[in-house]
Amino acid sequence: MDLNYEFYIGADKERVWEVLVSPEGTRHTFFGCVINSTFEVGAPFAYVGPGSDGEETVHVYGTILAYEPQKLLSYYEHPGPSYSADHEKLQSRVTFSLEQVGGCTKLTLVNDQWTEGHPSHENAKQHWWMILSNIKTFAETGKTLDFGW
Repeated sequence: MDLNYEFYIGADKERVWEVLVSPEGTRHTFFGCVINSTFEVGAPFAYVGPGSDGEETVHVYGTILAYEPQKLLSYYEHPGPSYSADHEKLQSRVTFSLEQVGGCTKLTLVNDQWTEGHPSHENAKQHWWMILSNIKTFAETGKTLDFGW
């Protein structure tokens, strides 16, 4: 069930990191959401943005596992309350890692440790491609992709 992705991005690690964690970057690449967190290990986080509960819909939330600027971001995540009544029981781990490769940045995403029968797995499988493509495009050009929504 593990989801693994590797993207090579024509931007330095500083720029890619900014896209991953800054309000401007996440708003553009994560469908209008910002990530709310202090990013300290053990701290809570939430991706919050437009959705079924209004402008402050919690899409996913969880706990920061690792945070090394321009290198590693890892967290346990749960689907937001509007996605599943038993959201607290559903969990997966997300790990972003960055590596400088020549003049570009290798972004690796691993989404693993899925709770058995997690209903968001198929959705994540489709949407990670869109999010990662958007991160690549935004980091390289400052523009986002038009998915027709």
